Amino acid sequence: MDDYVQEGIYGARETLPDERRMYLTSIRERIEFVLLQNQVRESAVYPEIEQALKEHQELKMFLNGNMNYRFLSKYIQLADQKKVPYQVITNKEHNSEYGLVLAHNEAVDKNEITLPKRHADNGAAPSFWDRLFRS
Repeated sequence: MDDYVQEGIYGARETLPDERRMYLTSIRERIEFVLLQNQVRESAVYPEIEQALKEHQELKMFLNGNMNYRFLSKYIQLADQKKVPYQVITNKEHNSEYGLVLAHNEAVDKNEITLPKRHADNGAAPSFWDRLFRS
């Protein structure tokens, strides 16, 4: 009875709340791939993400809503193109280190979910000095 009253007062209990904050509402055992925020800021889409969306139609994409939309837009377009549902998650109390999470509805327990960093451009335009001294 006490659990029923507590649920009425505070809402339903959430399983693994810290993990869900970190992985943008998903949990580790369901994740196919994650990208850090600086990886999402890179100018090119990661080919592994594109390939995973092509191979697994049941995937869901979660994007970090604390990031600027211009960095998320290429992944939103990719999700639309592949007809994969996506959700932009904004948590004002916690800014996850991850910018993108691809997750299944069921557990897959992949050992390696992180992708190695590809580029150093961070999506930013080259500085004046970089353009001036580029060889």
